[in-house]
Amino acid sequence: MKIDLGEDQEPEIGLVALIDCIFFLLMFFMVATTFKQSEDKQHNRSIPVDLPKAAATFRPEEASSTGVLITVARDGTIYVDGAAITKGQLKDRLHDLAAHDTHTVIRIDGDRRAQFQDVVSVMDMCAFEGLTNLAVHVRN
Repeated sequence: MKIDLGEDQEPEIGLVALIDCIFFLLMFFMVATTFKQSEDKQHNRSIPVDLPKAAATFRPEEASSTGVLITVARDGTIYVDGAAITKGQLKDRLHDLAAHDTHTVIRIDGDRRAQFQDVVSVMDMCAFEGLTNLAVHVRN
């Protein structure tokens, strides 16, 4: 006995299910790529850098004969040729130096534990007065 089920229909591919699968794969690869980029950026931050060394150094005996020695201590205290001064006094001293000779060598010694801003403010004061011949003392 034959059962009549109606018209014979050709099988169809469910487009909704196919679109869902493709969308899911697209989202998976987008998220996976985003995580990969984050790992690459973090890895680049830890690249070891070999800093250059200075070929010529500024000898301490040259500071007294050719210029001024400014020292920034760990606590931010500023010393000029060994004497402690305030930032206002330093500004006046730099103004007087610039009035005589703008090519005066200014050597800045900053303690390695001093605030970077303190050293930069001394450099800023020198640049404001037109003293651009700066030497920063580094240790080996």
